[in-house]
Amino acid sequence: MKRLPAPELPEWLAALVPFDRYRVEIEPGLAVHVMEQGKGRPVVLFHGNPTWGFLYRKVAAELHGEPFRLIMPDLVGLGLSDRPSSVADHTFENHSNWMSALLGQLDLADVIAVVQDWGGPIGLHALSRHPGVMTGVVVMNTLIEPPKPGFRPSLFHRVFSTRAGELLSRYGGLPQRALGFAQGDRKSISGDVARAYAYPLKRSSGNEAVAALVRMVADDMEHPTMALQAEVRDYVADFSGRSALVWGTKDPVLGRLLRRHERLLPEARVTTTSAGHFLQEEVPAEIAEAIRYVSG
Repeated sequence: MKRLPAPELPEWLAALVPFDRYRVEIEPGLAVHVMEQGKGRPVVLFHGNPTWGFLYRKVAAELHGEPFRLIMPDLVGLGLSDRPSSVADHTFENHSNWMSALLGQLDLADVIAVVQDWGGPIGLHALSRHPGVMTGVVVMNTLIEPPKPGFRPSLFHRVFSTRAGELLSRYGGLPQRALGFAQGDRKSISGDVARAYAYPLKRSSGNEAVAALVRMVADDMEHPTMALQAEVRDYVADFSGRSALVWGTKDPVLGRLLRRHERLLPEARVTTTSAGHFLQEEVPAEIAEAIRYVSG
């Protein structure tokens, strides 16, 4: 694997991510930004929308000095990863392909996957293309199976899947400037932390991924995401390694979905918390403990 240099960061932000940073070209003209910490068993931490690997910095701090190689990639179109040439490129299948290509270049084995939000279906679908590589998994506030018949998308998804939502994202900096409203403790994303989440998406063009990933969420039973979500469900249902669920029950979007994941992973160790959607900011110690548990 050839490592390409990572983009420079302003001093205030670089101080918050004291990691080895690099980029990996996954196809011509498209590179993924990756942050790493430590040596040992690989742990790949997949974030969701509209965040980036910065989301896992507190978890990394909890595990500093322990025998783990923490790998924190930014999804294509988010964070410091490259933007695809067309907004239409943002499909579940493409995101899975892109993360699968990254995993192939990293050439990993005996991987612990840590997933949240869109990082759940995208990361797990990508791993399913590398049979036997994932041997442990920590699942947090996500949906890794298709929605049930009769489901209704959340208000957030109904708004941000529209043209108006796209404009709110591009010119109003939403939802990336208001992540605290999804938290149990709204102060957990404020000040320079809130500034860091908004930083990669501060421009008015090139941040189409935020609205595009919302449109990837199924809004009816015929949505193209449904079939791939079913593949993720089957992959997880067949998984026999150690697993853990860490859930933020104050999440206004996904907090109520814990029971579904308990049924999907009946042997998982379950930790419930009063955190919100971005629980990595509120309960990093609990997440780190779950990683230690699945490392067995």
